[in-house]
Amino acid sequence: MTRSKRIAIGADHGGFDLKSVLVAHLRKGGHQVEDFGTSSREAVDYPVFARAVAESVSQGRADAGIIIDGAGIGSCMAANKVPGVRAAVANSLLTARHSREHNDANVLALGAGQVGTGLAEQLVDTWLATECTESRHLNRVAMFSQKDADLDLSEQDLERVVNRLHQIIGPMTATEHNGEAVGDNPDAAREFVKLGATGLTCIAPAERPGNIPGDLARYIDHTILKPNATEEQVRNLCEEALEFNFRSVCVNPTWVSLAASLLRGSEVLTCTVVGFPLGANEPEIKAMETRRAIRNGAREIDMVINVGALKSGNYELVLRDIKSVVEECVDGGAKCKVILETALLTDEEKRLASEFAKKARANFVKTSTGFSTGGATAADVALMASVVRGAGMEVKASGGIGSYEDALAMIEAGATRLGASASIGIVREAKLTTISA
Repeated sequence: MTRSKRIAIGADHGGFDLKSVLVAHLRKGGHQVEDFGTSSREAVDYPVFARAVAESVSQGRADAGIIIDGAGIGSCMAANKVPGVRAAVANSLLTARHSREHNDANVLALGAGQVGTGLAEQLVDTWLATECTESRHLNRVAMFSQKDADLDLSEQDLERVVNRLHQIIGPMTATEHNGEAVGDNPDAAREFVKLGATGLTCIAPAERPGNIPGDLARYIDHTILKPNATEEQVRNLCEEALEFNFRSVCVNPTWVSLAASLLRGSEVLTCTVVGFPLGANEPEIKAMETRRAIRNGAREIDMVINVGALKSGNYELVLRDIKSVVEECVDGGAKCKVILETALLTDEEKRLASEFAKKARANFVKTSTGFSTGGATAADVALMASVVRGAGMEVKASGGIGSYEDALAMIEAGATRLGASASIGIVREAKLTTISA
């Protein structure tokens, strides 16, 4: 039960109706509410009301503030001009919780045009019930008020900043543009969308999926996911990945810290799995798994969708499930691959699942866990690529890829990443085939 709090609330004309609902909801919940207006739907200026609420919080007259306009963004900006205020926009339960748990927000900004009354009540309840208690979050929040001081960034913080920049702009040289298109860089595509782009055009360069790369190893996630994998096997996997320069190693979550420490400073990424292999965990559990894995050093997350929910037609749950992981990946600077488990799906279900992954803004769709009734097929890869490539997403083929011929078929069908445990054999076979040709 959330303890009674003093709540300051205000809205412009666009948020008037939602404010009225929330005032009644808060009072029913036992909170003391001070309403700063507006008192009608007549057009007013949102900064006036946002600032009034923010000042009430800043001066200690209110424990928390709630501000509402059409989108929540303008009021949030106005409130954050007031010293001591940490205003945050929330349009999902996850962002509402994170704004408190991670950022200790003391003013909640809502967009009346973005959320309905039912969701708004849930957002407010979740926000008020969540506290920021962990020292690492509190230390970061304390940095908000530092003036004319250098932030003490750890090596891990700097590494995350550099990785994030690489994800957004890709590798660059001082003398030559890399010629990369948004279709080759999903993170860059997403950044354009965040900035307001409503459409992206992809012009194919000479090397596209369907052409065999000169360095096949960089297409491969070197994988060991069997339940009886030992520490020695994981260490060997990482040594092999470093030797052959594979794109990543993919290990179970318990081995992420070890893999990340062994691969630090190299081009080889640490990848792990979430909701694996059944996908039947609740979204909140998958989000927690993701958060933990990223903290331990994972830079890529392969999550399994809720196959049962998809087949039951519970599409709201399917989308929420994927979003719960994607949002954690975005927050932690990691990439998200969505495993469809194609062997269990009809072609229409594969299309739907790919559409949901695209809507959630994942980085990849992936065929299989390798633990179900079948693995990757070229037909499935082609189908998935046809759905997602226009959004700048990629396709990972995984499950049953044991030879260069298998890898060739998947890449020709449109895969840009391969998951394999027979990685070394595939690369060696590829080199022999190239030499003999």
